[in-house]
Amino acid sequence: MSFPVVDKLVLQNNPDFALLHGKLTNVLLNADGSTKEDAGARQRRQVKDELDKRRLKAAKQHILTRAIATATPEQNSQPQHQQKGRFSGGRTHKSQQHQQADVAEPLIDIVLLLPSLVDQTQQQQLSPAAATLLMTSDPLANLDALLPDLAALLTTQLRSSALSLARIANPTTNPSYLHRHIASLAQSHKTLCDAASAARLSLASARLRTLASLVDLLALYSAGLTALIRALEAKHGVVARSVDLRSAEASLAAMHARFAAESTLHSSRAQIYTPRACGALSTYSAHLRDAKVRAGERVKVLSAELAGYGVGVDGGANKERTMREMARVYRDMARQMDDAKADLDRLHKG
Repeated sequence: MSFPVVDKLVLQNNPDFALLHGKLTNVLLNADGSTKEDAGARQRRQVKDELDKRRLKAAKQHILTRAIATATPEQNSQPQHQQKGRFSGGRTHKSQQHQQADVAEPLIDIVLLLPSLVDQTQQQQLSPAAATLLMTSDPLANLDALLPDLAALLTTQLRSSALSLARIANPTTNPSYLHRHIASLAQSHKTLCDAASAARLSLASARLRTLASLVDLLALYSAGLTALIRALEAKHGVVARSVDLRSAEASLAAMHARFAAESTLHSSRAQIYTPRACGALSTYSAHLRDAKVRAGERVKVLSAELAGYGVGVDGGANKERTMREMARVYRDMARQMDDAKADLDRLHKG
């Protein structure tokens, strides 16, 4: 964990914070954010060094185990026999092949056995009796005699792995010169790690600078919009204010007209509906209600009389026709009587 990077523009705009940041980064804190005045720093450093040693030992053990597990005795020994066969006779070549075959078989057994033995030794310690029995049995009983061949095999395997790492670390180097970079693999790894850390810090700084530039750009946009608004106000402000004032005047005139209409309505109502007129209207309303009640009662009486004449009741159709006929005859007789009276009056006058 590294100490976070602060933008220079922030430090320039905040002197107090810049002073505090300088004290923190130069006096009180380390580059990784830990304090410099810690009493347990020495103990932690010792623990860290011990942990690094353990890690280095475990890494070496893992590399050795991996090299043993991936070693191939046939590939390592075959070129040597082919090269020796070129300079020796057929009998010597055959004897070397026979001797190499005798050596390769126990070596293969040791190569196959050592990885599991190393892993088992890391996980669980063998008892002395088991270790003695294992070392006195084939193929480990011949380990001293086969140790040079095993060392050459592991050296070849480790060199092949180192060449692969050197090819990755130096992709532009001629493959025939890669062996020169094997000794500097640790330094190359450290350089790459430092470059990665520097790149991360540079990326963080670039992000902060980008944010600062974005803030400046937004400030410029805001200033531009403000200037544009001011220019528009300077150009069209008089007309806009005139229109605003005229609209306010029209609104006030409309409000005055509404209040005047309401006042006229109230005064007209007060002039028309005087207390005397209101009393007369109340009396007339009561008279109308009484007339309505009397009219209803009269309708009921007339309906009862019509029912007596068979009008509006079930089974009274004949009676209704008789009464209608009598009314017609009565009207005719009344008309005849009127005509007779008119004739008599003319005779008397004549």
